[in-house]
Amino acid sequence: MVDEPLRKEHLFVKGLEANSANHVPLTPVSFLERSALIWPDKVAVRHGSVAYTYREFAARCRRLASALAKRGVRRGDTVALMAPNIPALLEAHYAVPALGAVLNAINYRLDASSVAFCLDHGEAKVLLTDAEFAPVIKAALAQTKRDLLVVDIADPEGPQGVSLGSTTYEGLLAEGDPAFSWPGPCDEWDSLSLLYTSGTTGDPKGVVYHHRGAYLQALSSALVFGLTPATVYLWTLPMFHCNGWSHTWAVTAVGGVHVCLRRVDPALIFSSIRDHRVTHMCGAPTVLNMLIHAPDSVKLTFDHIVEVGTGGNPPPSAVFEAIERMGFRVNHMYGLTETYAPVALCVRQDSWGALDSADRARQLTRQGVPMLTISQLMVADPSNHTPVPQDGKTLGEVMLRGSTVMKGYLKNERATEAAFAQGWLHTGDLAVWYADNYIEIKDRSKDLIISGGENITSAEVEDCLFRHPLILEAAVVGMSDPIWGETPCAFVTLKPGMEGVTEQDVITWCRDRMAHFKAPKAVIFGLLPKTATGKIQKNLLRDLIKKRSGEPTT
Repeated sequence: MVDEPLRKEHLFVKGLEANSANHVPLTPVSFLERSALIWPDKVAVRHGSVAYTYREFAARCRRLASALAKRGVRRGDTVALMAPNIPALLEAHYAVPALGAVLNAINYRLDASSVAFCLDHGEAKVLLTDAEFAPVIKAALAQTKRDLLVVDIADPEGPQGVSLGSTTYEGLLAEGDPAFSWPGPCDEWDSLSLLYTSGTTGDPKGVVYHHRGAYLQALSSALVFGLTPATVYLWTLPMFHCNGWSHTWAVTAVGGVHVCLRRVDPALIFSSIRDHRVTHMCGAPTVLNMLIHAPDSVKLTFDHIVEVGTGGNPPPSAVFEAIERMGFRVNHMYGLTETYAPVALCVRQDSWGALDSADRARQLTRQGVPMLTISQLMVADPSNHTPVPQDGKTLGEVMLRGSTVMKGYLKNERATEAAFAQGWLHTGDLAVWYADNYIEIKDRSKDLIISGGENITSAEVEDCLFRHPLILEAAVVGMSDPIWGETPCAFVTLKPGMEGVTEQDVITWCRDRMAHFKAPKAVIFGLLPKTATGKIQKNLLRDLIKKRSGEPTT
């Protein structure tokens, strides 16, 4: 091994400095430039009856960047956008960072006060908004302190005739130059996008991404998810969520086709798979469950495998079994907003092919091994950062390091320091670590139920509930108990027409299949509250339990 002084002398000798010939900042904007050169006449984007080639897609993005520059958007400015998965949002993922500006794609399920907070905290200079969300945006604009340029998006597939801004999106594009030479980032560490996490106990935190991380994450996702020029990607995952897990850039990087979708509807998903021969899509386990239980009248069969990337709440193995029987192949991923989404993937092993469907599904429910851009991933004791035994039993917190970890939380130094304690990103997720190096998430640290000193992971109870033939969805949280401290409480949505199932039926089902202390002590029936990405909002379920018992809520 070369000693340190000699190594430094060799690397930094005069004439070996970085220059414009050997060092160009990594940015995902370059993917569009390249694909437009290679496949100018190939369809890049489909939306309803509209289709854009890569030449047209690139020209629209350049027009948007040019028009925003003419309207005063400069390097470091924030451009906010509230829209479903439509071309305008996809185009903004290139036009805004191409100016060195910061894209803030807002969760369209937020209320007006939360939207106003995002606009103020992120110091938005421009807001592009879809007509569907006009009532919320109008109320948010009344609360914000910002003097914003508001641009109305009138999507042909959405509602029409609502105007809040001084111009329309297509009108703004008409102001721009299709040959505009965008500047791009000065440095690959420049901020690229701003994404707000869900605020359950206070204001949401603003996660900041950089160009380097987005570039690397896009290429990593393309490689592990098997994207190619033949890819037809259906947008069932919100683009505002971790920038679509970076697939906004990954699909373009390989010259694939983006099929936009305003809303997640089983009928639209099945017909899109048939009509466009969709090869890839992503979504939370809730989306998979929606397809499994769709009415037979909308279900369609297809003669090719559809690769599905899923992540979010730990999915029950029953969901994996059912969806794979329908012609989908599940790629189980794990990630956070703070990590550009996927940081781990359950890589399929050849040996799993010999397993029966139930055992194979149990292997697939594990969150897996690190993605290419993650340098280190461990499950460790959060008190001393010591890795837990790889016995598949000992709980620890998932911690990681890598090139696709956020820059930090905007204007929140204390939260950033806590997240990066001891040089690791602390995820707050509890997992076990197996001898084959795969991890399996068991719970969020705040979701672990401790009953009489025994740990109960909600995922284990939920998996049992999902195997009940009459249960559609389930979630488990802890509730106060005067004797045991905490006991599990199950929230259950029954399949249509199955209202005859009782609380005791569900409890007995669980007690017959698991240790009695792990079985729920109470069952509440009804629809489960979810985020826009399909994650069950357990904080709201806990609040409901507290209200019922007269305890103060958060």
